[in-house]
Amino acid sequence: MLQHLFLDIDAGTIDWSRAQFALTAIYHWLFVPLTLGLAVIMGIVETKYYRTNLAFEKGQVDDISVVDFWKNAAKFWQKLFGVNFAMGVATGIILEFEFGTNWSNYSWFVGDIFGAPLAVEGIVAFFMESTFVAVMFFGWNKVSKGFHLASTWLTGLGATISAWWILVANAWMQYPVGCEFNPDTMRNEMVSFFDVALSPFAVSKFCHTVTSAWIIGAIFCVGVCGWYLMKKRHTKLAVESMKIGASVGLVAALLAGLTGHKSAQDVAEVQPMKLAAMEALYNGGTDVGLTAVAWVNPFCQPDYENEAEAPLKLEMPYALSFMATNDIHGYVPGINDILNGYTTPDGKVEPSVEEKIERGQQAIAALAAYRKAKAEGADEATLTSHLSLLTTNMKYFGYGYIKDRNDIVPFIPVNFWAFRIMVVMGCVFILFFALIVVLSYKIPFLSIFTRRLLASIGLLPETEADGYDITRLPAWHYWLAIILIPLAYIASESGWLVAEFGRQPWTIQDMLPTWAAVSDLNAGSVALTFILFLILFTTMLAVEISILLKQIAKGPDALQNEK
Repeated sequence: MLQHLFLDIDAGTIDWSRAQFALTAIYHWLFVPLTLGLAVIMGIVETKYYRTNLAFEKGQVDDISVVDFWKNAAKFWQKLFGVNFAMGVATGIILEFEFGTNWSNYSWFVGDIFGAPLAVEGIVAFFMESTFVAVMFFGWNKVSKGFHLASTWLTGLGATISAWWILVANAWMQYPVGCEFNPDTMRNEMVSFFDVALSPFAVSKFCHTVTSAWIIGAIFCVGVCGWYLMKKRHTKLAVESMKIGASVGLVAALLAGLTGHKSAQDVAEVQPMKLAAMEALYNGGTDVGLTAVAWVNPFCQPDYENEAEAPLKLEMPYALSFMATNDIHGYVPGINDILNGYTTPDGKVEPSVEEKIERGQQAIAALAAYRKAKAEGADEATLTSHLSLLTTNMKYFGYGYIKDRNDIVPFIPVNFWAFRIMVVMGCVFILFFALIVVLSYKIPFLSIFTRRLLASIGLLPETEADGYDITRLPAWHYWLAIILIPLAYIASESGWLVAEFGRQPWTIQDMLPTWAAVSDLNAGSVALTFILFLILFTTMLAVEISILLKQIAKGPDALQNEK
């Protein structure tokens, strides 16, 4: 019976299972965004090759070396893509298997829904990218240039479609739609594939996640180019690729800001506790400001029930209300409002957590009574009565497993600081890419103004104020581009920390807490596999970094003598 399932599982099993899944997901996400980002970079570079070769065939370009340059540049970025792609596949397969090994109760409870997008991802998207990636790597001089270019873009498209279906599955856990609970099978079953696949939460999550991945690909590209310029090697490749990388990065960073705003509005609507934790908003209301900075101890949960707000708080007036509701006077509930229940200015009533727990327990009891009555051959009226009570309270079913109302409050420090790291770094990336675009393309007026401004504050040599050359900067400029690579990963991982920590304790929002979703395993066994995975994934990461560094040091095969 569902009401008795898995509540006596050792707490260590739950913690180690969560830790193992988090470890796998974090390592997997080190590879995925670079795959998605480099797919765009290599697609644009090969497009430049295709167009240049077409111009050469038409007699519009006289120098074949220009065509060869873009071909070798495309092969170079595809080689780096291939190394990272292989590592991402390996960690992704392990991640999906863990749903069955560590979270079998979750898989059993919602497998009919959750399994569908993962099946589509494996059958369609993964098959698509694995097919065309072979043509991309081994099809040079074997297929037409147009087909090879199409294969390159389709490889990237396949990876992006793969990300779409995985994010659909994750978004459903955050906002379960398109399903109904079947009391006879005791499983949630899909009633609308399109509601699951095209939920607003899934669309927002996909757009924000993919654009953030493009940022990482662009940062990686610019960082590699910065290293070449610092070493005065492959300068033409570095300058041309840096232009492409910075352009992609600037567009992606601006789009990430826009999609992030939409994503925050979705969170405000369906996961208000997550938004409150992100802002350390203990008591909400109307006209709520967006916290710029506050002192939230990163190591312990604040006393939100007795503190009016976080100390040393600086905020932008009305900004949170606008971000959450598109209205500067909009109502945003705080942590205590959600715990105690609240009524919005437009009359919407949200019950307290205690009432939700009570109604969740009624749903669980009604389910038990229905199954018992059906097993005993009760009449239709009795069964209908139990089903009616279950249906009325099903919205709060998951709360029936909550023992303490404070269990639904996620760990505030992680959400608060991770969100700020993500946002601050996003702003840094916008400024960084904008500067590179302005300077590398030498945009009239803007370029002159920017060069003279940087020279006036000592960030450019005075001799470069009017005759700027991006290949002759002080070394620290190039080091900045390199240092931003790990910072981009930190920002990306911070976004995932907010997404996943912010919905705790729920495996499925309001439907299934983590302790009812985990497999009944020995905690020691899970701890052992955690250590083994930690060693395996760390080794894989070290191997990838080593191979990437060797390939970058080697440079494009046909350009070894270029200085």
